[in-house]
Amino acid sequence: MVKPEVIGIDLGGTAIKLGRFNEDGTCLQCLTVPTPQPATPEAVTAVMVDAIAQVDPDNQTIAIAVGTPGPADATGRIAKIAINLAGWHDVPLADWLEAKTDKPTILANDANCAGLGEAWLGAGRRFQNFILLTLGTGVGGAIILDGKLFTGCQGAAGELGLISFNPDGPICNSGNQGSLEQYASVMAIRRRTGREPAELGALAEAGDINALTFWQEYGSDLGVGLTSLIYVLTPEAIVIGGGVSASFEFFLPAVKAEIEKRVMPTSRLGLQILPAELGNSAGMVGAAKLAWQHLLRY
Repeated sequence: MVKPEVIGIDLGGTAIKLGRFNEDGTCLQCLTVPTPQPATPEAVTAVMVDAIAQVDPDNQTIAIAVGTPGPADATGRIAKIAINLAGWHDVPLADWLEAKTDKPTILANDANCAGLGEAWLGAGRRFQNFILLTLGTGVGGAIILDGKLFTGCQGAAGELGLISFNPDGPICNSGNQGSLEQYASVMAIRRRTGREPAELGALAEAGDINALTFWQEYGSDLGVGLTSLIYVLTPEAIVIGGGVSASFEFFLPAVKAEIEKRVMPTSRLGLQILPAELGNSAGMVGAAKLAWQHLLRY
């Protein structure tokens, strides 16, 4: 008897990652293809359909889920906006893929998919209540409550990087000013230091005092931002992912110090702060989990 399989897709500005998964999360085949430039909805859909055929040559999969770089609507049918992709406004991507593949399809924000992935097979699998923060080009997030992804009434909850951090800080693409993203993202690090996070990580590893000082300041800012999230959600754990998390060891002590200073013990009892475990595959893995969940409701 052939076991059922699904496809999880992580749509990024430069690459599209696809994987074919069975029900226990085993990735049977994966593929990464360049995102077409310009990344119009029609061009991206065509590339996805071709890549799906490559990952599933025998047409055995029974559902598809896609993580997109922006919010989907509450039903998971429409990509409302896709950041860094040309012309993405209210794109009915699920309908388009279903029409081309004849497989039930659902969409979600890519950070939410990463949260689902970490909850399923990564650092969050031991917890029923945790938040994921992805420190990358921007700062994304996901909220897992009682073992389930929380997306709010319109499907757009969990934009953790867009909370206000400094009301007089730099303007954010979201329209906010001084959001946490403007202090914790790769873009913010470049603006503050003129260096790449990997370079600062290597310097810190070598004992460079300026780099170590930077990461201490970075951790303090991140800890202040996390304080608000902890008071609202009182998670069991905070999972830190994204490219900047490669320097986790250098900023973690300052994060913890700020939280211990600012958060009442009753709101942080047993709180763990952990690095994400799935790396760049988190979004693809989480999309596969979303596909399995969608099948149960379909």
